[in-house]
Amino acid sequence: MNTPAKLTGFVTAVAAVFGIALLVGAAVGPVEEQTEDPTASAHDAGHGNGTVTGSAAETPAVEEIPGGLMTYRSGYALALAETDLESGEDRNLTFAINGPGGAPVTDFDVTHDKELHLIAVRRDFTGFQHVHPVLDENTGIWSVDVDLTPGTWRVFTDFTPTGGESLTLGTDLAVAGEFVPAAPQADNRTATVDDYEVTLDGDLSSGSDAMLTLTVSKDGRPLTDLQPYLGAYGHLVALRGGDLAYLHVHPDGTPGDGTTRPGPEVVFHTSVPSAGTYHLYLDFQHDGVVRTAAFTLTAGGTGEVQPGSGAHGDHSHSGR
Repeated sequence: MNTPAKLTGFVTAVAAVFGIALLVGAAVGPVEEQTEDPTASAHDAGHGNGTVTGSAAETPAVEEIPGGLMTYRSGYALALAETDLESGEDRNLTFAINGPGGAPVTDFDVTHDKELHLIAVRRDFTGFQHVHPVLDENTGIWSVDVDLTPGTWRVFTDFTPTGGESLTLGTDLAVAGEFVPAAPQADNRTATVDDYEVTLDGDLSSGSDAMLTLTVSKDGRPLTDLQPYLGAYGHLVALRGGDLAYLHVHPDGTPGDGTTRPGPEVVFHTSVPSAGTYHLYLDFQHDGVVRTAAFTLTAGGTGEVQPGSGAHGDHSHSGR
């Protein structure tokens, strides 16, 4: 049994080890996010000859940056205690969300039954995991066990600080060891997990909203008794090929609302910012076990195709 003195020493040691990470978080933030007057360059260009060569109306709108591409955003920073871990099962991942003042945040809103959702996936789109860390409210340090294979991983934290906006921050994690990247994934609309088969209907097209319907069956029988998971009958994460942008995907209905049925169909709504390849991961629960079905879709439409994001290219939710 830990004595109060031992517990105090442990917390002090954790804080000392994690101090480096907090300094890293403070180094990238807080800083004031700079904005530019869209008419400034036009005014400067025309100044001196009495003419103005541009206007705000002629300035192209700046596209919103998808979630997960930034470690720091809106005054909040994701700071890992360690950016390198050994491969293996149940590796402890420790981190903090540093706030605008530079200190770890301890107050979060509950979204889809949890205060924070953590997604870990290797950059070749293998090893996907959706887990829920535990927060030490005294130190602001989160911790969770993840299974890691050698390679470069992307870690996403999806959360809403109390009084702030919903954010998804991402950072890379290096896992030591030799590895061979998985072969690029072709489009697929059917996934088999254990004795379950999941099919996906619907298309993605940049610049337009999409409705995706996922149908779950077991041993050829459509399931009508899916169990709620994170406040819905399914949770879908979508990641863009090339840069792993994390996209928000919203489930249709709520279990127990009198109209949403527990399968076999689970419906989601999303939109994609560009043409290219998208990797989707559906978490669903049946017989008390959460399973994950993975899909790859190519989105058409307008927009710049991301490097390496073709139908056979390499590897953003949230239903959250």
